[in-house]
Formats: sequence, C-alpha cells, structure tokens
Amino acid sequence: MNKTSYTNLAKAWEFAEDVAFSQQDSILVEARRDAEQAGFPQGSAAQARFLKLLVQLTHSSSIIVAGTGAVVESCELVSGLQGSGQLTEVDSSLQGGKLIKKAFTDLDEVTDTTLRAVNAPAGIFLPRLNADDYDLIVVNGDIGNYEASLTEAPRLLKPQGLLIFTDMFGFSADNSNGGMLNPVDRSERTVRLRGLLDSISHDQTLDQTLLPIGTGLLIITMNQR
Repeated sequence: MNKTSYTNLAKAWEFAEDVAFSQQDSILVEARRDAEQAGFPQGSAAQARFLKLLVQLTHSSSIIVAGTGAVVESCELVSGLQGSGQLTEVDSSLQGGKLIKKAFTDLDEVTDTTLRAVNAPAGIFLPRLNADDYDLIVVNGDIGNYEASLTEAPRLLKPQGLLIFTDMFGFSADNSNGGMLNPVDRSERTVRLRGLLDSISHDQTLDQTLLPIGTGLLIITMNQR
C-alpha cells in the first residue's frame, strides 16, 4: 500500500471510533470519565463494541475479564450478555477494582446478569476457578494478566471457548515507544507481548488470529481436546 492508503486507514480507524463513541449510553460515558480521571485510560470504544457483539455471536453465558481498570470493556460485555449469564472480573489493582465494583453497582439496577468483582492478581485467582466453565476470557491491563490467562485458559474454557487479548499492539504502557509496530521498542510490556505472540503462534494446540481492531485484538481458540 502507498502513503495515501495508510492515511485513509488511519482516518477509517478514527471514523469507526467516532461512531462507537456516539453509541455509548450514559452509564458508559460516566464509567469512562470516572476511570480516566482515576488514572486508568480506557481502551478503544470500537473494540469494546466488537467484544459486545462477539458475546452475542458466540452465545456466551459465562465470561472472565482479567484486567486492570477495564471499566468500559466490562460494561459492554455485560450488555452483550443481555441480562443473563455471569461475568467475573478479576482486577489486579486496588483502585481498578474499586472502579469495577462501582460500575457493577450501577449495572445491577439495569441487568439481571450475575456480576462478580474480585481484587486479586490473575495468576493467583484464576487457578481457583472451576474447569470447563467459561465461554470467553478477555484480557487487558497488566502484562501478568496475559501470561496467567494463557496458562489457565485451556483448563477454564469450554470447548470452542475463546481467549481474547486486547491491546496486542502494546500501545497502552506509559513508556511505550510505538509498541509492537516499532521494532526498536524494548519496553518491558512490548518485549513480553512479542514473546507471547511468538509462543502462541508456534503452539500447535492453539489457533489464533491478530486483528487490527482498536489497539489490536488477538483471538485464540484451543484445538479440540
């Protein structure tokens, strides 16, 4: 592609993001504002909308979010459950956990979905959960969430379940220098993301695709066990 094509792709990303923002309800707008004021930048609105649609397309009823203050994505996932099922939020930071619990308190008034928020590192809490009990695991925030989720997903997911890594381009870290798109970015998060992507790509027990949605979505499924 030439320079014009890349410019148009950037404009297309911005357009899609503007459309997604315009579709957010008051709960989402307030949740995004509260999270960002507390120092937790929220991910792409279009990415969160895609995750909501994915919940509906896969008929998921049981979801884990292993995240760090991922309020907007969690709210969209709850919306995708359409008043049924359950969402378990495992947040690795104290302040992020408080934000999630506040958002879940607000959502309790408008949904019958069972909402559970746990403030604990993913590597400690995920091994405690029941095996073969979840349709989706959505991961964001601290890089340790990704590594722990990759370890536990084969045990936790139902057949045909999906493991989803957000921000796979590595843009979210404060010290990011272009993330995965910049070969000379040697920040810790980017280096560990590269290692994860390489490991997953060479693992014959996994199928995966990396999509340019939001700041990069890696969708992983386990081959039939």
